[in-house]
Amino acid sequence: MESLAGMDALLGKPFKVRDYPMSRRSRREWSILTVGLILTDVVMITLAFAISYLIRFETDLFLFEIDGDSSIIFYLRVVAILLPIWIAIFSLFGLYNRQNLVSGTKEYSLIFRACTTGFLFIIVSGFLQPDLILARGWVLLAWLFTFFFTMIGRFTIRRIIGYFRTKGYFLASALVVGTNEEAFSLAAQLSDWEYSGLHLLGFIEDELADYESNYDLPVVGSLGELEDIVDEFGIEELIIATSAISRDRRLDIFKQFGVSDKVRVRLSSGLYELITTGLEVKEVASVPLIVVNKVRLTGMDEFLKIILDYAITLPGLIGILPIMGLISLLIKWDSPGPIIHRRRVMGVNGRQFDAFKFRTMHVDGDAILEKHPHLKAELALNHKLKDDPRITRIGKFLRRTSLDELPQLFNVIKRDMSLVGPRMIAPEELEKYSQWNINLLTVRPGISGLWQVSGRSDLNYEARVNLDMYYVRNWTLWLDLRILIQTPLAVFKGHGAY
Repeated sequence: MESLAGMDALLGKPFKVRDYPMSRRSRREWSILTVGLILTDVVMITLAFAISYLIRFETDLFLFEIDGDSSIIFYLRVVAILLPIWIAIFSLFGLYNRQNLVSGTKEYSLIFRACTTGFLFIIVSGFLQPDLILARGWVLLAWLFTFFFTMIGRFTIRRIIGYFRTKGYFLASALVVGTNEEAFSLAAQLSDWEYSGLHLLGFIEDELADYESNYDLPVVGSLGELEDIVDEFGIEELIIATSAISRDRRLDIFKQFGVSDKVRVRLSSGLYELITTGLEVKEVASVPLIVVNKVRLTGMDEFLKIILDYAITLPGLIGILPIMGLISLLIKWDSPGPIIHRRRVMGVNGRQFDAFKFRTMHVDGDAILEKHPHLKAELALNHKLKDDPRITRIGKFLRRTSLDELPQLFNVIKRDMSLVGPRMIAPEELEKYSQWNINLLTVRPGISGLWQVSGRSDLNYEARVNLDMYYVRNWTLWLDLRILIQTPLAVFKGHGAY
């Protein structure tokens, strides 16, 4: 998975300042983007209204009855009125604000809420104006299609912006304030232009620095020089590693830049190098308090991942049940013992569960392993054996083709697992993740994952841990889809499958 941006940084390798020419950020770039977004939204909303009309009035679906004026002239007038209202609603929901653009599922969530508000506006207008009679089927379809088509338009714009970011456009120049371990972890994560939208110029040193940077990004100055550096380099983002800066120093920075319309100040959680889940700010008795999410994916992110899991798993199970039946017969024929092996593994939030696999080992595997002390030591070190004497004849084929993992689709249905996620590990393996173990348990383990398409068992244990942490930190639905597309090829090649 060398194609995945930012991988080198999170596998512990130094990241480097890219050779792309740095774009001078200006309001013009974002003005062009805003105009482009408005035009795209207008096209997509118009398309949604038009398709809604065609389905409602030009098809014979029994679902809809004739109600109100069905002439195309009437609906063209309605659409001409609704379009500017819809765009105004989008603007009220912040869909043209820079901080909400290219922001993952948050942007899609805002689109859904805005389209729902537009839908409610139509309903209220019909209630207040009895003479305005719109076909209920058209209104319902318009609501669904405006969300769907607008989301497609935004997704396309996001891919275009991602491309231009690799060329140095649509970026904000930024500095990381602090020079401790958390600051370096933040810089490694944010160094990927395409995903962060930031061009990191370096670090600002502080008096609490306990670490030396292993990265090529320079320390460009001290806190006392921060104002001059911001002016000289046109800095737009200050990322403060809160564990590196004292409270008084943080207050000084906010006094300088907290109300500036040119510089945005962001605070880390103070635990970023340990905790990767999101944060929520909630008021208790009018006191804003930060709450750390117990799971990595919440809200729309979790909903979309569940939809992806079930949309593939349920139809897939129907198609492969005959194959699973044949495999069960072969396992019984090859060696005595149960067909399904239950492995006790760690799940989300530390909840243990039994992961299902087709049995690939002899039932007296422990006794067989005792005869090979060197293999037993290798297993304790890597939790994998390349030449494992415990594996049955049919088991070797099942492992090489990953068919032994098919029963885990039932774990996906039970929501113990996901199609894509970190490797599932046994409770005794958790200590191998040291400070990362709290992150590993914030998402469900996956049947496939970055480890599956990056070398599988040929990777050493440290590389597998780093791949899991990369996935947890950088999850997107797009990343899941890319892994799912690459998994069949990785299985077909068979590298690292044993």
